[in-house]
Amino acid sequence: MLSWDEYNTDEALDAIKAKPQTPPSQNEAPAAQAEPAPAAPKHAVQEPVTAYADTTPATPAAAAPAEAIGDEVIADESLQARAERALAELDVATGLEELEMGAARIEVDDKRVINCRADVNQLVPFKYDWAWQKYLDGCANHWMPQEVNMSADISMWKNPEGLTEDERRIVMRSLGYFSTADSLVANNLVLAVYRHITNPECRQYLLRQSFEEAIHTHAYQYCVESLGMDEGEVFNMYRELPSIAKKAAWSLKHTSSLSDPTFQTGTPDKDQELLRNLIGFYCVTEGIFFYCGFTQILSMGRRNKMTGVAEQFQYILRDESMHLNFGIDLINQIKLENPHLWTPQFQQEVAQMIVEGTQLEIEYARDSMPRGVLGMNAGMMEQYLHFIANRRLVQIGLKEQFPGAQNPFPWMSEIMDLRKEKNFFETRVIEYQTGGALSWE
Repeated sequence: MLSWDEYNTDEALDAIKAKPQTPPSQNEAPAAQAEPAPAAPKHAVQEPVTAYADTTPATPAAAAPAEAIGDEVIADESLQARAERALAELDVATGLEELEMGAARIEVDDKRVINCRADVNQLVPFKYDWAWQKYLDGCANHWMPQEVNMSADISMWKNPEGLTEDERRIVMRSLGYFSTADSLVANNLVLAVYRHITNPECRQYLLRQSFEEAIHTHAYQYCVESLGMDEGEVFNMYRELPSIAKKAAWSLKHTSSLSDPTFQTGTPDKDQELLRNLIGFYCVTEGIFFYCGFTQILSMGRRNKMTGVAEQFQYILRDESMHLNFGIDLINQIKLENPHLWTPQFQQEVAQMIVEGTQLEIEYARDSMPRGVLGMNAGMMEQYLHFIANRRLVQIGLKEQFPGAQNPFPWMSEIMDLRKEKNFFETRVIEYQTGGALSWE
Protein backbone atom coordinates (compact mmCIF):
# COMPACT_ATOMS: atom_id res chain seq x y z
CA MET A 1 0.00 0.00 0.00
CA LEU A 2 1.19 3.47 -0.77
CA SER A 3 1.86 5.69 2.19
CA TRP A 4 0.26 9.10 2.25
CA ASP A 5 3.61 10.76 1.46
CA GLU A 6 4.11 8.47 -1.53
CA TYR A 7 0.60 9.07 -2.81
CA ASN A 8 1.31 12.33 -4.63
CA THR A 9 -0.68 14.20 -7.20
CA ASP A 10 1.46 13.23 -10.19
CA GLU A 11 1.12 9.53 -9.45
CA ALA A 12 -2.63 9.85 -9.09
CA LEU A 13 -2.95 11.71 -12.37
CA ASP A 14 -0.65 9.23 -14.11
CA ALA A 15 -2.76 6.35 -12.83
CA ILE A 16 -5.89 7.98 -14.21
CA LYS A 17 -4.39 8.86 -17.59
CA ALA A 18 -2.52 5.60 -18.14
CA LYS A 19 -3.78 3.54 -21.05
CA PRO A 20 -4.93 -0.01 -20.25
CA GLN A 21 -2.29 -2.63 -20.84
CA THR A 22 -2.54 -4.62 -24.04
CA PRO A 23 -3.89 -8.13 -23.32
CA PRO A 24 -1.40 -10.97 -23.80
CA SER A 25 -1.09 -12.13 -27.37
CA GLN A 26 -2.87 -15.29 -28.39
CA ASN A 27 0.42 -17.13 -28.53
CA GLU A 28 1.59 -16.03 -25.10
CA ALA A 29 2.10 -18.79 -22.56
CA PRO A 30 -0.39 -18.74 -19.69
CA ALA A 31 0.98 -18.21 -16.20
CA ALA A 32 1.74 -21.26 -14.15
CA GLN A 33 -1.25 -22.27 -12.02
CA ALA A 34 -1.61 -24.31 -8.88
CA GLU A 35 -3.12 -27.77 -9.20
CA PRO A 36 -6.81 -27.50 -8.25
CA ALA A 37 -8.14 -29.40 -5.26
CA PRO A 38 -10.66 -32.18 -6.01
CA ALA A 39 -14.07 -30.70 -6.71
CA ALA A 40 -16.70 -31.09 -4.00
CA PRO A 41 -20.07 -32.55 -5.08
CA LYS A 42 -22.51 -29.88 -6.13
CA HIS A 43 -24.94 -31.00 -3.44
CA ALA A 44 -22.43 -31.35 -0.63
CA VAL A 45 -23.19 -29.56 2.62
CA GLN A 46 -20.49 -27.04 3.43
CA GLU A 47 -19.12 -27.46 6.92
CA PRO A 48 -18.21 -24.35 8.95
CA VAL A 49 -14.58 -23.58 8.26
CA THR A 50 -11.78 -21.88 10.05
CA ALA A 51 -9.35 -22.82 7.31
CA TYR A 52 -9.59 -24.06 3.77
CA ALA A 53 -10.60 -27.67 3.31
CA ASP A 54 -7.33 -28.58 1.64
CA THR A 55 -4.54 -27.06 3.71
CA THR A 56 -1.78 -28.81 1.79
CA PRO A 57 0.23 -26.21 -0.13
CA ALA A 58 -0.54 -26.42 -3.81
CA THR A 59 2.27 -27.52 -6.07
CA PRO A 60 2.79 -25.02 -8.88
CA ALA A 61 2.29 -26.54 -12.29
CA ALA A 62 5.03 -26.18 -14.84
CA ALA A 63 4.38 -23.54 -17.45
CA ALA A 64 2.55 -25.05 -20.42
CA PRO A 65 3.69 -24.60 -24.01
CA ALA A 66 2.38 -21.47 -25.70
CA GLU A 67 -0.62 -23.19 -27.23
CA ALA A 68 -1.21 -25.89 -24.63
CA ILE A 69 -3.32 -25.91 -21.49
CA GLY A 70 -3.30 -29.08 -19.41
CA ASP A 71 -3.16 -32.12 -21.70
CA GLU A 72 -5.15 -30.39 -24.42
CA VAL A 73 -3.75 -28.30 -27.24
CA ILE A 74 -5.81 -25.15 -27.77
CA ALA A 75 -5.43 -22.99 -30.86
CA ASP A 76 -5.83 -19.24 -30.50
CA GLU A 77 -7.46 -19.43 -27.07
CA SER A 78 -8.31 -16.00 -25.68
CA LEU A 79 -7.56 -14.70 -22.20
CA GLN A 80 -11.26 -14.88 -21.34
CA ALA A 81 -11.44 -18.51 -22.45
CA ARG A 82 -8.44 -19.38 -20.29
CA ALA A 83 -10.10 -17.64 -17.36
CA GLU A 84 -13.28 -19.64 -17.86
CA ARG A 85 -11.27 -22.85 -18.04
CA ALA A 86 -9.44 -21.99 -14.80
CA LEU A 87 -12.75 -21.19 -13.11
CA ALA A 88 -14.21 -24.52 -14.15
CA GLU A 89 -11.19 -26.32 -12.72
CA LEU A 90 -11.66 -24.59 -9.36
CA ASP A 91 -15.34 -25.67 -9.37
CA VAL A 92 -16.50 -22.50 -7.62
CA ALA A 93 -20.12 -21.77 -8.44
CA THR A 94 -20.78 -18.90 -10.83
CA GLY A 95 -24.23 -19.77 -12.15
CA LEU A 96 -22.93 -20.63 -15.63
CA GLU A 97 -22.12 -24.28 -14.98
CA GLU A 98 -23.70 -27.08 -16.97
CA LEU A 99 -26.81 -28.58 -15.41
CA GLU A 100 -26.20 -31.64 -13.26
CA MET A 101 -29.24 -33.86 -13.66
CA GLY A 102 -30.26 -35.69 -10.49
CA ALA A 103 -28.28 -33.46 -8.12
CA ALA A 104 -29.65 -33.12 -4.61
CA ARG A 105 -31.74 -30.08 -3.70
CA ILE A 106 -29.98 -27.14 -2.13
CA GLU A 107 -29.97 -26.90 1.66
CA VAL A 108 -29.42 -23.69 3.60
CA ASP A 109 -26.11 -24.95 4.95
CA ASP A 110 -24.84 -25.41 1.39
CA LYS A 111 -24.66 -21.64 0.97
CA ARG A 112 -21.63 -19.43 1.54
CA VAL A 113 -20.77 -15.85 0.61
CA ILE A 114 -17.54 -16.80 -1.18
CA ASN A 115 -16.07 -20.02 -2.53
CA CYS A 116 -19.41 -21.82 -2.53
CA ARG A 117 -19.81 -24.83 -4.80
CA ALA A 118 -23.60 -25.03 -4.52
CA ASP A 119 -25.87 -23.91 -7.38
CA VAL A 120 -26.07 -20.11 -7.15
CA ASN A 121 -29.06 -20.02 -9.52
CA GLN A 122 -31.33 -21.19 -6.71
CA LEU A 123 -32.38 -18.13 -4.73
CA VAL A 124 -34.20 -20.02 -1.99
CA PRO A 125 -33.96 -21.24 0.69
CA PHE A 126 -32.51 -17.98 2.07
CA LYS A 127 -29.51 -18.17 4.33
CA TYR A 128 -28.88 -14.43 4.68
CA ASP A 129 -32.25 -12.80 5.33
CA TRP A 130 -30.52 -9.43 5.82
CA ALA A 131 -29.40 -9.45 2.18
CA TRP A 132 -32.87 -10.16 0.85
CA GLN A 133 -34.42 -7.51 3.10
CA LYS A 134 -31.97 -4.92 1.81
CA TYR A 135 -32.95 -5.82 -1.74
CA LEU A 136 -36.62 -5.26 -0.87
CA ASP A 137 -35.81 -1.99 0.90
CA GLY A 138 -33.83 -0.78 -2.09
CA CYS A 139 -36.76 -1.51 -4.41
CA ALA A 140 -39.12 0.37 -2.07
CA ASN A 141 -36.85 3.42 -2.25
CA HIS A 142 -36.97 3.60 -6.04
CA TRP A 143 -36.82 7.04 -7.65
CA MET A 144 -35.84 8.62 -10.97
CA PRO A 145 -33.97 11.89 -11.59
CA GLN A 146 -36.64 13.38 -13.89
CA GLU A 147 -39.09 13.41 -10.98
CA VAL A 148 -37.19 16.32 -9.45
CA ASN A 149 -38.12 19.84 -10.56
CA MET A 150 -34.99 21.76 -11.53
CA SER A 151 -36.58 25.06 -12.59
CA ALA A 152 -35.58 26.98 -9.44
CA ASP A 153 -32.01 25.69 -9.73
CA ILE A 154 -31.77 26.76 -13.37
CA SER A 155 -32.92 30.27 -12.49
CA MET A 156 -30.51 30.54 -9.56
CA TRP A 157 -27.54 29.14 -11.49
CA LYS A 158 -28.04 31.49 -14.42
CA ASN A 159 -28.48 34.52 -12.18
CA PRO A 160 -25.05 36.15 -11.63
CA GLU A 161 -26.21 37.15 -8.14
CA GLY A 162 -27.80 33.79 -7.34
CA LEU A 163 -24.77 32.09 -5.78
CA THR A 164 -21.38 33.18 -4.50
CA GLU A 165 -18.22 31.98 -6.23
CA ASP A 166 -17.53 29.64 -3.30
CA GLU A 167 -21.00 28.12 -3.61
CA ARG A 168 -20.59 27.66 -7.37
CA ARG A 169 -17.25 25.98 -6.72
CA ILE A 170 -18.95 23.47 -4.41
CA VAL A 171 -21.63 22.62 -6.96
CA MET A 172 -19.08 22.16 -9.74
CA ARG A 173 -16.67 20.11 -7.61
CA SER A 174 -19.47 17.88 -6.32
CA LEU A 175 -20.92 17.14 -9.74
CA GLY A 176 -17.39 16.70 -11.11
CA TYR A 177 -16.45 14.03 -8.60
CA PHE A 178 -19.76 12.21 -8.29
CA SER A 179 -20.48 12.11 -12.03
CA THR A 180 -17.75 9.51 -12.51
CA ALA A 181 -17.39 8.10 -8.97
CA ASP A 182 -20.63 6.14 -9.20
CA SER A 183 -19.50 4.76 -12.55
CA LEU A 184 -16.30 3.54 -10.88
CA VAL A 185 -18.40 1.84 -8.20
CA ALA A 186 -20.70 0.24 -10.78
CA ASN A 187 -17.74 -1.02 -12.80
CA ASN A 188 -16.27 -2.59 -9.68
CA LEU A 189 -19.55 -4.34 -8.88
CA VAL A 190 -20.22 -5.64 -12.38
CA LEU A 191 -16.69 -6.41 -13.57
CA ALA A 192 -15.02 -7.46 -10.32
CA VAL A 193 -17.16 -8.21 -7.26
CA TYR A 194 -20.28 -9.94 -8.59
CA ARG A 195 -18.69 -13.11 -9.96
CA HIS A 196 -16.77 -13.74 -6.73
CA ILE A 197 -19.81 -13.46 -4.44
CA THR A 198 -21.28 -16.95 -4.55
CA ASN A 199 -24.55 -16.39 -2.68
CA PRO A 200 -27.72 -15.69 -4.70
CA GLU A 201 -29.51 -13.40 -2.24
CA CYS A 202 -26.38 -11.26 -1.92
CA ARG A 203 -26.10 -11.22 -5.70
CA GLN A 204 -29.71 -10.10 -5.91
CA TYR A 205 -28.87 -7.01 -3.88
CA LEU A 206 -25.72 -6.37 -5.93
CA LEU A 207 -27.90 -6.27 -9.04
CA ARG A 208 -30.17 -3.72 -7.38
CA GLN A 209 -27.17 -1.67 -6.25
CA SER A 210 -25.73 -1.70 -9.77
CA PHE A 211 -28.99 -0.29 -11.12
CA GLU A 212 -28.98 2.40 -8.44
CA GLU A 213 -25.46 3.41 -9.40
CA ALA A 214 -26.74 3.88 -12.96
CA ILE A 215 -29.57 6.06 -11.62
CA HIS A 216 -27.06 8.17 -9.69
CA THR A 217 -24.90 8.74 -12.77
CA HIS A 218 -28.09 9.63 -14.64
CA ALA A 219 -28.95 12.13 -11.88
CA TYR A 220 -25.63 13.93 -12.18
CA GLN A 221 -25.98 14.10 -15.97
CA TYR A 222 -29.52 15.46 -15.51
CA CYS A 223 -28.24 18.17 -13.16
CA VAL A 224 -25.37 19.11 -15.50
CA GLU A 225 -27.67 19.25 -18.53
CA SER A 226 -30.39 21.18 -16.70
CA LEU A 227 -27.94 23.83 -15.50
CA GLY A 228 -26.31 24.17 -18.91
CA MET A 229 -22.85 23.27 -17.62
CA ASP A 230 -19.96 22.24 -19.84
CA GLU A 231 -20.43 18.47 -19.80
CA GLY A 232 -16.87 17.77 -20.91
CA GLU A 233 -15.46 19.87 -18.10
CA VAL A 234 -17.61 18.22 -15.42
CA PHE A 235 -17.27 14.61 -16.50
CA ASN A 236 -13.53 14.89 -17.16
CA MET A 237 -12.82 16.61 -13.84
CA TYR A 238 -11.58 13.36 -12.30
CA ARG A 239 -8.69 13.49 -14.76
CA GLU A 240 -7.95 17.18 -14.38
CA LEU A 241 -8.29 18.28 -10.75
CA PRO A 242 -5.73 16.72 -8.38
CA SER A 243 -8.01 16.47 -5.32
CA ILE A 244 -10.58 14.54 -7.38
CA ALA A 245 -8.02 12.57 -9.39
CA LYS A 246 -6.40 11.22 -6.21
CA LYS A 247 -9.68 9.82 -4.94
CA ALA A 248 -10.52 8.23 -8.29
CA ALA A 249 -7.01 6.74 -8.57
CA TRP A 250 -7.30 5.30 -5.06
CA SER A 251 -10.57 3.57 -5.94
CA LEU A 252 -9.23 2.24 -9.24
CA LYS A 253 -6.20 0.82 -7.46
CA HIS A 254 -8.52 -1.42 -5.44
CA THR A 255 -10.35 -2.64 -8.55
CA SER A 256 -7.44 -3.60 -10.77
CA SER A 257 -6.67 -7.10 -9.50
CA LEU A 258 -10.26 -8.33 -9.17
CA SER A 259 -11.23 -7.10 -12.64
CA ASP A 260 -8.55 -9.33 -14.17
CA PRO A 261 -10.58 -12.19 -15.74
CA THR A 262 -8.01 -14.70 -14.51
CA PHE A 263 -8.40 -13.66 -10.86
CA GLN A 264 -10.00 -16.36 -8.71
CA THR A 265 -10.73 -16.67 -5.02
CA GLY A 266 -9.99 -19.87 -3.14
CA THR A 267 -6.70 -19.15 -1.36
CA PRO A 268 -6.10 -16.96 1.70
CA ASP A 269 -4.21 -14.36 -0.33
CA LYS A 270 -6.89 -14.13 -3.03
CA ASP A 271 -9.73 -14.08 -0.51
CA GLN A 272 -8.01 -11.27 1.37
CA GLU A 273 -7.71 -9.38 -1.91
CA LEU A 274 -11.47 -9.64 -2.39
CA LEU A 275 -12.05 -8.52 1.19
CA ARG A 276 -9.63 -5.62 0.66
CA ASN A 277 -11.62 -4.55 -2.40
CA LEU A 278 -14.94 -4.68 -0.50
CA ILE A 279 -13.54 -2.59 2.35
CA GLY A 280 -11.97 -0.15 -0.10
CA PHE A 281 -15.21 0.45 -2.00
CA TYR A 282 -17.86 0.14 0.70
CA CYS A 283 -16.03 1.64 3.68
CA VAL A 284 -13.89 4.22 1.88
CA THR A 285 -15.22 5.11 -1.58
CA GLU A 286 -18.89 5.01 -0.63
CA GLY A 287 -18.41 5.35 3.11
CA ILE A 288 -15.97 8.30 3.27
CA PHE A 289 -15.24 9.79 -0.18
CA PHE A 290 -18.91 10.74 -0.71
CA TYR A 291 -19.51 12.48 2.60
CA CYS A 292 -17.89 15.86 2.08
CA GLY A 293 -19.86 16.45 -1.11
CA PHE A 294 -23.09 15.17 0.42
CA THR A 295 -22.74 17.48 3.41
CA GLN A 296 -21.92 20.51 1.28
CA ILE A 297 -24.81 20.10 -1.17
CA LEU A 298 -27.36 19.23 1.52
CA SER A 299 -26.24 22.22 3.58
CA MET A 300 -26.90 24.34 0.51
CA GLY A 301 -30.40 22.88 0.24
CA ARG A 302 -31.09 23.64 3.88
CA ARG A 303 -30.49 27.29 2.99
CA ASN A 304 -33.01 27.07 0.13
CA LYS A 305 -30.29 27.16 -2.52
CA MET A 306 -30.07 24.72 -5.46
CA THR A 307 -32.95 22.74 -3.94
CA GLY A 308 -33.34 20.46 -6.97
CA VAL A 309 -29.70 19.38 -6.89
CA ALA A 310 -29.97 18.99 -3.11
CA GLU A 311 -33.07 16.82 -3.48
CA GLN A 312 -31.26 14.54 -5.93
CA PHE A 313 -28.31 14.27 -3.53
CA GLN A 314 -30.69 13.54 -0.68
CA TYR A 315 -32.10 10.55 -2.54
CA ILE A 316 -28.60 9.42 -3.52
CA LEU A 317 -27.42 9.63 0.08
CA ARG A 318 -30.29 7.37 1.17
CA ASP A 319 -29.28 4.81 -1.47
CA GLU A 320 -25.63 5.05 -0.53
CA SER A 321 -26.46 4.55 3.14
CA MET A 322 -28.14 1.27 2.15
CA HIS A 323 -25.14 0.30 0.02
CA LEU A 324 -22.84 0.97 2.94
CA ASN A 325 -24.95 -1.06 5.37
CA PHE A 326 -25.07 -3.99 2.95
CA GLY A 327 -21.32 -3.80 2.40
CA ILE A 328 -20.62 -3.81 6.12
CA ASP A 329 -22.82 -6.87 6.59
CA LEU A 330 -21.16 -8.60 3.64
CA ILE A 331 -17.66 -7.89 4.98
CA ASN A 332 -18.56 -9.09 8.46
CA GLN A 333 -20.21 -12.26 7.11
CA ILE A 334 -17.09 -13.13 5.15
CA LYS A 335 -15.02 -12.54 8.30
CA LEU A 336 -17.38 -14.79 10.28
CA GLU A 337 -17.16 -17.63 7.79
CA ASN A 338 -13.43 -17.20 7.16
CA PRO A 339 -11.86 -16.02 10.45
CA HIS A 340 -8.39 -17.02 9.28
CA LEU A 341 -8.45 -14.09 6.84
CA TRP A 342 -8.79 -11.50 9.62
CA THR A 343 -5.18 -11.62 10.77
CA PRO A 344 -3.62 -8.86 12.91
CA GLN A 345 -1.46 -7.83 9.97
CA PHE A 346 -4.49 -7.60 7.67
CA GLN A 347 -6.43 -5.61 10.27
CA GLN A 348 -3.58 -3.13 10.50
CA GLU A 349 -3.50 -2.81 6.71
CA VAL A 350 -7.26 -2.22 6.54
CA ALA A 351 -7.11 0.42 9.27
CA GLN A 352 -4.38 2.20 7.31
CA MET A 353 -6.55 2.09 4.18
CA ILE A 354 -9.35 3.88 6.00
CA VAL A 355 -6.98 6.47 7.46
CA GLU A 356 -5.47 7.04 4.02
CA GLY A 357 -8.90 7.46 2.45
CA THR A 358 -9.89 9.92 5.16
CA GLN A 359 -6.83 12.05 4.45
CA LEU A 360 -7.69 12.14 0.74
CA GLU A 361 -11.20 13.33 1.55
CA ILE A 362 -9.84 16.00 3.90
CA GLU A 363 -7.64 17.26 1.08
CA TYR A 364 -10.71 17.38 -1.17
CA ALA A 365 -12.58 19.37 1.52
CA ARG A 366 -9.78 21.93 1.65
CA ASP A 367 -9.79 22.24 -2.14
CA SER A 368 -13.55 22.61 -2.44
CA MET A 369 -13.83 24.96 0.57
CA PRO A 370 -10.80 27.26 0.64
CA ARG A 371 -12.90 29.60 2.82
CA GLY A 372 -15.82 29.18 5.18
CA VAL A 373 -19.13 28.77 3.35
CA LEU A 374 -22.65 27.52 4.12
CA GLY A 375 -22.02 27.46 7.84
CA MET A 376 -19.02 25.16 7.56
CA ASN A 377 -15.32 25.21 6.80
CA ALA A 378 -12.52 22.76 6.07
CA GLY A 379 -11.66 22.41 9.76
CA MET A 380 -15.19 21.38 10.67
CA MET A 381 -15.26 18.97 7.73
CA GLU A 382 -12.00 17.40 8.89
CA GLN A 383 -13.57 16.76 12.30
CA TYR A 384 -16.64 15.28 10.65
CA LEU A 385 -14.55 12.98 8.46
CA HIS A 386 -12.60 11.77 11.50
CA PHE A 387 -15.96 10.99 13.11
CA ILE A 388 -17.12 9.11 9.99
CA ALA A 389 -13.83 7.19 9.73
CA ASN A 390 -14.14 6.04 13.35
CA ARG A 391 -17.61 4.72 12.58
CA ARG A 392 -16.37 2.75 9.58
CA LEU A 393 -13.56 1.23 11.63
CA VAL A 394 -15.86 0.19 14.48
CA GLN A 395 -18.44 -1.23 12.06
CA ILE A 396 -15.94 -3.81 10.83
CA GLY A 397 -14.51 -4.55 14.26
CA LEU A 398 -11.47 -2.28 14.36
CA LYS A 399 -10.36 0.36 16.85
CA GLU A 400 -11.01 4.05 16.33
CA GLN A 401 -8.05 5.94 14.89
CA PHE A 402 -9.28 9.44 15.78
CA PRO A 403 -10.14 9.41 19.51
CA GLY A 404 -12.67 11.97 20.63
CA ALA A 405 -13.84 12.99 17.15
CA GLN A 406 -17.33 14.52 17.27
CA ASN A 407 -20.01 15.11 14.65
CA PRO A 408 -20.33 18.87 13.96
CA PHE A 409 -23.24 18.23 11.59
CA PRO A 410 -25.87 16.28 13.58
CA TRP A 411 -28.53 17.12 11.00
CA MET A 412 -26.81 14.70 8.59
CA SER A 413 -27.87 11.78 10.80
CA GLU A 414 -31.50 12.86 10.47
CA ILE A 415 -31.28 12.93 6.68
CA MET A 416 -29.93 9.38 6.55
CA ASP A 417 -33.09 7.86 8.06
CA LEU A 418 -33.82 5.25 5.40
CA ARG A 419 -37.48 4.65 6.15
CA LYS A 420 -38.80 8.18 5.74
CA GLU A 421 -38.27 10.96 3.28
CA LYS A 422 -37.87 14.36 4.85
CA ASN A 423 -37.79 17.40 2.68
CA PHE A 424 -36.22 20.16 4.71
CA PHE A 425 -37.39 22.77 2.26
CA GLU A 426 -40.51 23.64 4.31
CA THR A 427 -42.28 20.29 3.87
CA ARG A 428 -43.49 17.52 6.10
CA VAL A 429 -42.25 13.94 6.54
CA ILE A 430 -43.79 11.53 4.03
CA GLU A 431 -43.27 7.91 2.96
CA TYR A 432 -41.31 6.91 -0.10
CA GLN A 433 -43.48 6.00 -3.04
CA THR A 434 -42.61 3.28 -5.51
CA GLY A 435 -43.37 3.49 -9.21
CA GLY A 436 -44.33 7.14 -9.37
CA ALA A 437 -43.23 10.67 -8.67
CA LEU A 438 -42.73 11.67 -5.09
CA SER A 439 -45.22 14.18 -3.78
CA TRP A 440 -43.74 17.11 -1.90
CA GLU A 441 -46.00 19.35 0.16
